[in-house]
Amino acid sequence: MSVIYLLISVSIFVAVCFFIAFIAAVKTGQYDDDYTPSVRILFDDETKITSQNNNSPIEEKQV
Repeated sequence: MSVIYLLISVSIFVAVCFFIAFIAAVKTGQYDDDYTPSVRILFDDETKITSQNNNSPIEEKQV
């Protein structure tokens, strides 16, 4: 039974360490995306042709 208490305490300690590392990475801007917003304007919206019940093609823009 003491092994279970040891494993639970070690797993909680490891989880807290990963959580602290995640918070530190977020605060330092590790997950900020600086590249995508500047390149997004270069890509056109794709158009897709779909048909309804009357078989007339309709263009839809994908966002």
